[in-house]
Order: sequence, then structure tokens, then C-alpha cells
Amino acid sequence: MFDLQDYLNTKIRLINEALDRSLPAETTRPAGLHKAMRYSVLAGGKRLRPVLCLASAEAAGGNDKPAMPAALAIEILHTYTLIHDDLPCMDNDDLRRGKPTCHVAFGEANAVLAGDALLTLAFEWLAAATPPAPYAPNSLILELARAAGSLGVIGGQVADLASEEKTPDADMVEFIHVHKTGALIKAAVRIGGICAGAGEADLNALSVYGEKAGLAFQIADDILNETSTPEALGKAAGSDRERGKMTYVAVHGLEGAKRAAARLAAEAVKALAPLKGNSEPLRAIVEYIVARKK
Repeated sequence: MFDLQDYLNTKIRLINEALDRSLPAETTRPAGLHKAMRYSVLAGGKRLRPVLCLASAEAAGGNDKPAMPAALAIEILHTYTLIHDDLPCMDNDDLRRGKPTCHVAFGEANAVLAGDALLTLAFEWLAAATPPAPYAPNSLILELARAAGSLGVIGGQVADLASEEKTPDADMVEFIHVHKTGALIKAAVRIGGICAGAGEADLNALSVYGEKAGLAFQIADDILNETSTPEALGKAAGSDRERGKMTYVAVHGLEGAKRAAARLAAEAVKALAPLKGNSEPLRAIVEYIVARKK
């Protein structure tokens, strides 16, 4: 029987060890910047995106080794988005992963620069990772750049900020969630498949899975923000409602959001059927996403 917790523990340990080795040392000048970068990256977290990248490589018939550099790049890019998202000019959060946010610990200027440095480093690492044929050498960079830019994460963040205190709108909340959260999760899944040399059918299946899982994850996050505690989450709870955020809960209600998350998880699992590799981790991960308590 597949043990998801054992799988996650193993992958997270490998990812954390690789991040620790790969990031600039705290003593490397400018030391303050590198301390801030390491502080935010190594603060913990679910490591969902890099784990999905590795699991997708496995589902496409590959293994961890060729996918690991890309998985690390995805995680540090994700961390940059969190650092910037927490800034006073955006969500103004003081707590992230159970610790003071980067700008609280190191000051706003250093937080902005640490995020910028992690974003740049992500593409440096990705540029050194060459996908197998038939994929072009720049395939991985293109996937992450498209997911992270104005048509992906950044576009979603802009829409998220602009929609605060606005009347809840189903189309807008879908746009925000698909872009701000879903785009990077889908990219992580696709990049894992590309690293494994996935064929067209397998990559298409992974794409559908990534779309559904990404949206399910953000809906689950909306639910937890409404129902959980800061102690359980390691970050603010109830803040979405206080800020008038455009969430699935605000638009569809708590029960409607739960039904949507469950439906998307089932659709994600169904999308895995054509894959020839081991897709059990991906199935278990998306089911965990909608059942998690933190």
C-alpha cells in the first residue's frame, strides 16, 4: 500500500538538502542578502511544487535525478513570490511558515532584493538543466517564465490586489486562482514530465492534472484561511475576509468551495489514467491537497 507521508518525508528531505547545498552560503558577500534568501527558502513549508515536479517525472516514466535541478528552481521562484506577497505594499503579513516574514526579519529593502535574487537564481539554475530529446534546450525556461510572468503568477497577483473589497465575482476569482496559484503548479507538473522526456499524450495528461490540482489547492487554501488558526497554518487566518479578498468561499460559500475542491481533485485523478509510469504519488497528493488541515 502506498504511504504518502513516507513519500513526502523522503522527497522533502532530499529537496531541503539540495536547497541547502545549492543556495549561496550565509557568509558569502553580501552576507545580509544571502542570509535573507536562505532564511526564507529554508524556513520549511510543504514543498508541494518541487514534490509535484519529481512525482510527475516518475509518472512519465523517469526518476528524480534529471528533474531535481528544475524542482529546486521552481521552489525558490515560489519563495520569491511569497516574500513579495507578504510585503506591506501587498498583503502586509507578519507571519509565514510559522516565522516572521522576510521583511519583518530583514527589512523591506532587503526583502525586495532577496525576492529579486531568488527569482534570478531560479532561472540560472534552470538554464543549467537540459531536458532530453525531443525537447528544445530552452523548454524548461519557457515553461517557468510563462507561468511566472504577467500572464501567470504576477498577473494573478495584480488581479488579486485590484479585486479587494469588490463584489464577489465567480469569473474574477477563477482568473485569480488559475493565474496566481494554478499556473505555477501546472508548470511544476509539466516541467517534471519534460525532464522525463514525456511523450505528447503523457504531457497532455499531466497538464490537465496540473490545472485541476492547482485550482483545487487554492480553493483548499481559501477554505483553510476561513476555518483554521494561525497556529495550525503558520500564517494569518481569517485575513481573506478581513481584507475583502476575492476567494472561492466569498463567491460560492464554504460548502460550495468544498464541493468544488473535491470535484477538481476527482478530475485530476481521472486525468492520470493514460500515464504509463507510476502515478500513485500524484493521485495521493491531490487527494491530500483537498483534505489537508494546514
